[in-house]
Amino acid sequence: MAQYYRRWRVMPPEGRGPHMVARSEETPTVPSGGESVETKLLRIAEKARKEPGFKFTSLYHLMDEELLRGCFKRMRKDAAAGIDDVTKETYAENLDDNLADLIGRLHRMAYRPQPVRRKYIPKPGSTKQRPLGIPCFEDKLVQAGLVRILEAVYEQDFIDDSYGSRPGRSCHQALRALSEAVEGKVVNHIVEADIKGFFDNVKQDTLLRFVAHRIADTRVQRMVVRFLKAGVFEDGSVTASKEGTPQGGVISPLLANIYLHYTLDLWFEKVFRKSCTGYVRLVRYVNDFVACFQYKTDARRFRAALEERLAKFGLEVEPTKTRVIEFGRYAEQNAAAKGARAATFDFLGFTHYCGKSRDGQGFRMKRATSRKKYTAKLHAFKDWLKKARIFKTKDLWETTKAKLRGHYEYYGVTDNYRRIKMFFEEVKRLLHKWLNRRGKSGCLNWERFLQWQKWYPLPRPRITVHMFP
Repeated sequence: MAQYYRRWRVMPPEGRGPHMVARSEETPTVPSGGESVETKLLRIAEKARKEPGFKFTSLYHLMDEELLRGCFKRMRKDAAAGIDDVTKETYAENLDDNLADLIGRLHRMAYRPQPVRRKYIPKPGSTKQRPLGIPCFEDKLVQAGLVRILEAVYEQDFIDDSYGSRPGRSCHQALRALSEAVEGKVVNHIVEADIKGFFDNVKQDTLLRFVAHRIADTRVQRMVVRFLKAGVFEDGSVTASKEGTPQGGVISPLLANIYLHYTLDLWFEKVFRKSCTGYVRLVRYVNDFVACFQYKTDARRFRAALEERLAKFGLEVEPTKTRVIEFGRYAEQNAAAKGARAATFDFLGFTHYCGKSRDGQGFRMKRATSRKKYTAKLHAFKDWLKKARIFKTKDLWETTKAKLRGHYEYYGVTDNYRRIKMFFEEVKRLLHKWLNRRGKSGCLNWERFLQWQKWYPLPRPRITVHMFP
């Protein structure tokens, strides 16, 4: 017998009256026999795309063995364990029984997430530490299943200029979109913005109202609530989570995108854009975003309106990191006339600055690793070296090579060769320093180290991401 979704024609909460709770009709979904979970998710995505006002009331049944087993395969083997100390390896020892038991608890609604383990990690470019929540393995697995289901719906709603934590999208695509706007359109001003403590200040009741715009399946809603309310385990005690989403869970970035989709993206596209007199574009990567404007008046209005808009949803901008700057093809010329240098801005770990094309005639927006990120990456490598002193030289060398390749993969973008070359040279210097300490003082002089490098070469800096065709 075919399964069914119930379709409700409901006005948005702010515009709905008692007479508008309107009709409900049975809408057939996919045949149940023999379809893979991938096919079901594709059908859900297609329906969500074709009917933006559709509310899904029957999704939770997709949390089955096929979905969760697929999520299990994708999970990292080396991920940190939560408060139960269960890893992927230990969970896999009795995988079939564990999945059967988990699915039974899920469908009896007897499953309750455990508190996340609080861990602090260094905040790049700062002496402060960033709190990170580490869920238990089974909680990560259930979150991954929920993400697959929710993504099928919300990927059809999110705007094109939202790039963070979405399948098939990356930070480099966000950077290319920014280049396209600044260099290909008439952009003279940039609003660099920062939301203060975003993940800690998300209003959970507001987030759940946003989820309910598309997801009317009460079991999915209840499971999202349970993850939000799971609490934090720290110093031997559990603290309830009244606001925010715990960083570290795989569902957290998706919930952040849903929250900012309604609070920022739709407002910018449907409301603020219409009031502008020139070209405007907002590029967002989760909670990190910049807005481009042709006219200064529009940029200033946005800066003021943004503060007011975010306040309605419990958020606020960080005033020291939110500003309007002149940036674009005439910025250098105008700044020089005032005896100053053109302003720069940071986005996704890069400092963006005004420059010239190769022929020296056209305008180019160029980028280099931001000073804060550059310093933080070197500090992180140095801290790792201190801990890796006991490693075998071969293992230490191979890990260093992997770290360098990873650095080039992210920071090796067009125009950033000089900065990644600096990073490479500094890593060599640090590596020589710590290897030299392993034996007698001075046993590995610089000439011998360079000879060793010829025998076992480190990956050379190279541009891996080209911003232009």
